[in-house]
Amino acid sequence: MHIPFDGSDPTVHDDAYVSETAVLSGEVRVAPGASVWPLVSLRGDRAPVLVGEETNVQEFTTLHGAEIGDRVSVGHGAVVDFATVADDVLVGMQSSVLRGATVEPNCLVAANAVVPSGTTVPEGHLAYGTPAETRPLTDDQRAQIGRVHEHYAELSTEFARAEADAYRRSRDGSDE
Repeated sequence: MHIPFDGSDPTVHDDAYVSETAVLSGEVRVAPGASVWPLVSLRGDRAPVLVGEETNVQEFTTLHGAEIGDRVSVGHGAVVDFATVADDVLVGMQSSVLRGATVEPNCLVAANAVVPSGTTVPEGHLAYGTPAETRPLTDDQRAQIGRVHEHYAELSTEFARAEADAYRRSRDGSDE
């Protein structure tokens, strides 16, 4: 669902996949190749939400006034609130990146981590714990960032097709 707010309409590139059950409100821009999965909330009411190229925003995630770079994976149930996540980052499931925080390129925010307001996660680091501590990524963790991004890039194409087919069937009243 796309909801205009305060004179701003969400904008989705033709090459992006946005689930029918995602809610985009206000100043939201979704770039080419990005995917926004079911039950996601992108809320650009007090600041824009920018979703970069080939970025995936997974189920139950909330982005509020957030800038998300290219080739980012934002895991299930994560919250990014008035914060910046740079290119080539994996934001783990149920993690939070809070107001004024910055996650620099090539980072991994571990599942359930909380990156406090005003914190910077330095390039090439893992953020883990509550509040998040950091340490340099291992080679395997660096590779994981790319693997998750590639998986969702492929999966979004299949999912978009399946969702379109399901919508067509429900509209036409057919079970085929």
